[in-house]
Parts: sequence; structure tokens; C-alpha cells
Amino acid sequence: MTKKQLLIVTFVVLLGGLSLYLNRDWFAPEVIQISDRSISPRAWFARSPAAKAAANPVVFLITRKVKLTSVKVVAASDAETNKYPHAIWSLVTDSNSIPVKEFIYGTRIPGMKLSVKGVGADPLEPGVNYRLILEAGSDKWEHDFVPVPRTR
Repeated sequence: MTKKQLLIVTFVVLLGGLSLYLNRDWFAPEVIQISDRSISPRAWFARSPAAKAAANPVVFLITRKVKLTSVKVVAASDAETNKYPHAIWSLVTDSNSIPVKEFIYGTRIPGMKLSVKGVGADPLEPGVNYRLILEAGSDKWEHDFVPVPRTR
């Protein structure tokens, strides 16, 4: 190999390395962001067990559709002091959940079932800090939220 060919190969390798360095976020896993929003109760919500709550219903929004394997809501103070906090709402999938981008606390999520049969969602208390724990396979995300008092 001549010096000119060696110089060209080195230059191409350096350019390729620089390109990969500048575009390294292409290879990073996509970051999931979870947000929550309180909504005013609707007529359909009156039939839900969570309708007895003193807080408005909470909608959770995810930045992209995710096939959830587990959904839990626990009191944040309980999660900070206990290794295994008591879940006030817990869903699991037994086979194949449908990818979702949003869901409402205490309602059914397609493809998921209650982790303890017959034990639904406890009513949320306004002003209390809660933690939503989502799992999708080996990925796990947490989001803290505080329900607002009922408006009607």
C-alpha cells in the first residue's frame, strides 16, 4: 500500500468515526416520557368504581405506544420507605397486551387484567403524592403525580 492510499484510508476512517460520534443518538434507546392530566368527570365515569373518589380522574400520557406488561400505582411515601409497597391499582398482562399511548387510572387497559382477581383500583385522595410504575418487558419507568380535588 502506498503512502497516498494509507492516508486516504486513515482519512475515511476518521471521517466515519466523527460521523458516528456526532450521530450517536441514533443508536441510543428511545426515551419514554410519561405525563398526567386531570380531567373533569364524565357520565361514563360515574359507573366506574373510582367514581367515588374525591379527586378528578387522571389520564396518563406516554410519548409513544408501548406494550405494557405491568402497571402499578402506589403511594410515593410508601414506595420510598418500603421495598415492596402496597399497590392501590395493579394490572398485569398474561400473554399479549395491546400497545397503548394513554390510559385512565382505574379503568381497563386492553390486553391487561387485575393482578389480584376482584381487587380493583382504590380511590385516589387529592393532594397525596402517588407513583405510577410501568413495565414493558425489561424496561421500567416511574412517574410521580398528585391528583387534584374533584371539580363537580
